[in-house]
Amino acid sequence: MSVVSIPIVNKNYPMGCEDGQEYRLIELGKMVDARAREILDKIGPLPENSLLATLCIVLADELHNRPAPQVSESDLREILARIREIKNKLNQ
Repeated sequence: MSVVSIPIVNKNYPMGCEDGQEYRLIELGKMVDARAREILDKIGPLPENSLLATLCIVLADELHNRPAPQVSESDLREILARIREIKNKLNQ
């Protein structure tokens, strides 16, 4: 287990992650920091707990409103064919 320090609006938050996931966590932290700064630019200074609560709600809203991925009939046929191919190899 690794610990990475994630800066969000000039404050560091230590976060644990699996070994090898440090870069991904740092990149996600950068995205969160950027979004937090956008919020502060729009509504002005907030206490830390209010900013983090607002940030969570904004990100949850964005996630909730994200369009569902579209899967075509041909995509499903291709996936099924691949599953059958793997099944046949396993049964040999």
